[in-house]
Amino acid sequence: MMRAVWILACTAELVSAQNTPAPKAWTVGPIDLSGLIDGYYSLGFNHPNNQINQIRNFDYKANSFDLNMAKLSLEHTPDPIGFRVDLGFGRAFELIHSSSREPEAMRNVEQAFISLKPPAAKGFQVDFGKYATPLGAEVIETHSNWNYSRSLLYTLATPYTHFGVRTSMPFGKHFTGGFHVVNGWNNVDDNNSGKTVGFSGTLNSSKVTWTHNYMVGPEKTGTNQGKRQIYDTTLQFTPSGKFNAYINFDYGTDKRVGPGRDRWVGVAGAAKFQVNDRFALSPRLEWYNDATGFTSGVVQKAKELTMTAEFKMRQGILSRLEYRRDWSGQPYFNRGNQTANHRNQDTLLLGIVAYFGQKG
Repeated sequence: MMRAVWILACTAELVSAQNTPAPKAWTVGPIDLSGLIDGYYSLGFNHPNNQINQIRNFDYKANSFDLNMAKLSLEHTPDPIGFRVDLGFGRAFELIHSSSREPEAMRNVEQAFISLKPPAAKGFQVDFGKYATPLGAEVIETHSNWNYSRSLLYTLATPYTHFGVRTSMPFGKHFTGGFHVVNGWNNVDDNNSGKTVGFSGTLNSSKVTWTHNYMVGPEKTGTNQGKRQIYDTTLQFTPSGKFNAYINFDYGTDKRVGPGRDRWVGVAGAAKFQVNDRFALSPRLEWYNDATGFTSGVVQKAKELTMTAEFKMRQGILSRLEYRRDWSGQPYFNRGNQTANHRNQDTLLLGIVAYFGQKG
């Protein structure tokens, strides 16, 4: 009798197990594919023999055709797990990976991170991996900016990428806060045992967005002494589809191991006038004080004025014609075969960007 009951119980358990659906495995789901090709020709009126536009980053080749970037991106929006990978090559990739702390395997990786966004966490998201810095009013991809060339602040004052963990969390309808713990500035392998921490906050409304970023940590090779700090804020105005503007301010310091502190500060302002669906004009003006020569190699107060005319040939293809004048308070720019003998630098650039995908 007991044996029969045991057999019936086992049979019932087996039937129940067969009818219970197996745990659902996580799958990648849809992947957004995007990319771009970005090239330019820059005419340097100083005609420097080394063919270098100084205090520039992604457009620093003078009197030459050049490939700024070719990039392919794969992204899956977290649901609750996601990822993003940006792969490419070109002048921009050479620059953002010029640090000696970048492994060879990462030289063609702009970003590579995984994301977690739990459904019950009220918008909280955490990312781990390599990602573009939140600092600054501009980004690495040309077509996502208003001007072709990047500002002095983006070129000199702030990092390009970080490797570590970042979080973001909305608090109400008008504020989003974030926290970062990273190896440092522009490196995957850390150059010391310390970590850099950062705080981000964004206030937004329908017409105004105000972003704040602060980062602090040791950035010197082999020692945790001497902290580097930077405060970055951008106030962006979007009153209409015909006119937008922003003001960007940066203040940074780097404590020396010995006495003293390096310091840099700058402010930039830009606007975009959307004349029609295809044509836009974007002026930019900025002032930058490299008080100790830490970021540009020379103690100087530099300024730049840029005027960019943008024409969208069709959806996904845009061209930009840009005039820019850089000038310094002392001889800094190369001219011909003479070095650091000129106080200004004028350039005329024509750039073309072809991009596809929503997030190219």
